[in-house]
Amino acid sequence: MRSHTFTVETGHSRGTFDITGEVSAFVSGKGDGLVSVFVPHATAGVAIIEAGAGSDADLMDSIDAILPRDDRYRHRHGAEGHGADHVMPPFVAPSVTIPVEDGRLALGTWQSVLLVDPNLDNPRRRVCLDFIQG
Repeated sequence: MRSHTFTVETGHSRGTFDITGEVSAFVSGKGDGLVSVFVPHATAGVAIIEAGAGSDADLMDSIDAILPRDDRYRHRHGAEGHGADHVMPPFVAPSVTIPVEDGRLALGTWQSVLLVDPNLDNPRRRVCLDFIQG
C-alpha cells in the first residue's frame, strides 16, 4: 500500500473544496487498483459530485436544510450551528474509495472528488490517500 497526506487550507469558510487534482496526481502511473480518500475529522466529509456547475452549492444548501445551523443540538461549542457539523458524517461520509484504471481515477465525465467542510472553526483539513494496487 502506498500512502500520502496533504492539507487543504479552507480558511474559515464553509463549503466544498475540489481535491480531484491532488488525488489524480497521487494515483498517476500506479497502474490498476483502488484509492481511498479519507479525512480524519469529525466535522468534514468527502463527496463525489459534479463541481462548478452549482451542484456543490446545492449540496451545501441541502446539508443546511437537513441539518439546520441553530441551537437545537446538544453539542454546542464553537461557531453557531457547530452541532450540525458533528451530525453531518452519516450524510457525507469521511471517506470514499475510487477505482483506478491504468493510473487514472475511474470517475465519470462530470464527477469530481470534493472535501465537504461545513465547519467555520477549522482553517485547514488533512486528507489521507491510500492506494492499493490490484
